[in-house]
Amino acid sequence: MNTAVRDLPAPAMFEFDASNWKLAILAGLAISILAALALPASLSFWVIGAMAAMIAAVFAINAYRRKYYGGLLVAPAIAVLFVMNIFPLLWSLGLSFFAYQSNQQTIRFIGLNNYIKVLTNDIAAPANWDALINTGMFVVSTVAAQMIAGFLLAMLFAKQFPLRKYLLILVLTPMMLSVVASGVFFTYYYDPTFGILSYAIGEVTGEQFILMDNKLGAVTGIVFADAWMWSPFVMLLVLAGLVSVPKYLYEAAAIDRVSKWRQFWTITFPYIRGLLMLALLFRTIEAFKLYDLVYILIRGGQDTKTIAYLIAEIANEQNKTSEGAALSYVILFMVIVLTNLYLYLANRRNQGA
Repeated sequence: MNTAVRDLPAPAMFEFDASNWKLAILAGLAISILAALALPASLSFWVIGAMAAMIAAVFAINAYRRKYYGGLLVAPAIAVLFVMNIFPLLWSLGLSFFAYQSNQQTIRFIGLNNYIKVLTNDIAAPANWDALINTGMFVVSTVAAQMIAGFLLAMLFAKQFPLRKYLLILVLTPMMLSVVASGVFFTYYYDPTFGILSYAIGEVTGEQFILMDNKLGAVTGIVFADAWMWSPFVMLLVLAGLVSVPKYLYEAAAIDRVSKWRQFWTITFPYIRGLLMLALLFRTIEAFKLYDLVYILIRGGQDTKTIAYLIAEIANEQNKTSEGAALSYVILFMVIVLTNLYLYLANRRNQGA
C-alpha cells in the first residue's frame, strides 16, 4: 500500500486534486490579484490571507501523501517566516504603488508616482539626497571604526595572558545590550552638565564641553557609540580565523627567521581575509539601517538624519505611509546592488588568487 501511494503519478496541471500544488498556486495568485484590484483593502486582506492558507494546506497535503516528512517538519518555521517577514515585505511593496496615509482610510492605485516623487520632487528630493549622503558618511566611518577596533581586539585576545577569559566577557558585553540601553548610556556619557566626557575635559580646559553642539561632534559621538557596540562582533569573526591558524606554520617561520610582519601577511592574513570580508559585508548592510542611535542621541538634529531616520519620519510622523514604503524599497534596491557588486569583486579576487 505504501509503495502504491509513493508511486502515484503527479496530478495534471488543471486537475482538481488536494495535492495539485501547481493549480493551487495559480488559483491563489489569480484570486489574490483580483481581490487586491477590485475589493476594498479591509476585505482583500482577508481574501489574500485565505489564499495563502489554502496554498500552504495544499503543500502540506502533498508532502504528507508523498512521504516528505522533512518538509512537514520545517513547515511551521517556514510559516512563521512567511507571516513575520515575507508577507509584510510583500505587503509594503504593494503599498508603495498606492496612495495611502495611515491617518486616512482611502487608498487608490497610482503606479510609480511614489517612486517618482521621492526621487524627483523639488521639496522631498533634496532632503532625501542629504539623508543618503549622511547615511554614506556613517556607513564609511562606522564600518571603518568597527573593522579597525575589532581587528585590534582580535589580535590582542588571540594571545594567552592573565584574566583573558574575564576581559573577553567584558569586551563582549556591549554587543549583548539593546541599542536603546546603549543609546541611553551614551546620552548620559555625553551630557554637558554631569557627563563623564564633559567632566574630564572640563578639568583640563576649565570650561563646559558640549560634544553634540555641531555636526562633527554629533557624528563623532554616534560613530563612537556604534563602534563600541559592534566592534566585538568583528572581533569574534576575526578571532575565529586567528585561532584556526596551525601552530606549526609559525614554528616553521620562526626556524627560517621570517619577520613578524612577513608572518602576518603570508600566514595569518590568508586565514582571516574571508572572515574580514564577511564582517565588512554584514556591518555595511547594518550601517545602512542606522536609526536607533541617531534618534536616541540627537533626534536627527545637527544635520545627522540618516535615510532610515527619514523613512521613519515620513511614514510615522508625516503619515505618508506609501511614500515611506517607496523610499525604503529604493534603499533596498541600492543595498542589493552594492551587495552583489561586493560579492562579484570578492569572487573575482578569489579566482585570481
